[in-house]
Amino acid sequence: MHVLLISDTHVPVRAKDLPEQVWAAVDAADVVVHAGDWMDVTLLGRLEARSARLVACWGNNDGPELRGRLPETAHAELGGVRVAVTHETGAAQGRERRCARAHPDVDLLVFGHSHIPWDSVAELPGGGELRLLNPGSPTDRRRQPTHTWMTLELGDGRIGPVTLHHREPT
Repeated sequence: MHVLLISDTHVPVRAKDLPEQVWAAVDAADVVVHAGDWMDVTLLGRLEARSARLVACWGNNDGPELRGRLPETAHAELGGVRVAVTHETGAAQGRERRCARAHPDVDLLVFGHSHIPWDSVAELPGGGELRLLNPGSPTDRRRQPTHTWMTLELGDGRIGPVTLHHREPT
């Protein structure tokens, strides 16, 4: 299963639209995961229409209309992998331990908020591992050198290779 991870799109506040490379990735993906901070419900409708499947949550900058349609934390089983999608996980220091306690029944936690790509592994309290991924932002790089998003493969209960994609600012 080919999965696209995006977050912090901030359309139309920080960008008028998603970059063409991201729309191409949407078209190629079996599942699109969006970890919040949409800013406008229009992009949600466009992604729902264009995605084979969308798993998404709202972010701290999303208003009542988006919060009415999306959960704070979304859950899905994708390719036998238990996935949770949330926007905020708190400070980087202690993130793995905090997330492992908050999501003990999950294999993969996708999050956003910082606009900084993140890829780490936490040990779960009852054994096993929790993979934490933040794709950054394809539209608002903040202090990062490039705009970013991620793709990965999920299947047979395993998380395959994760690729961080970069787009130079225009």
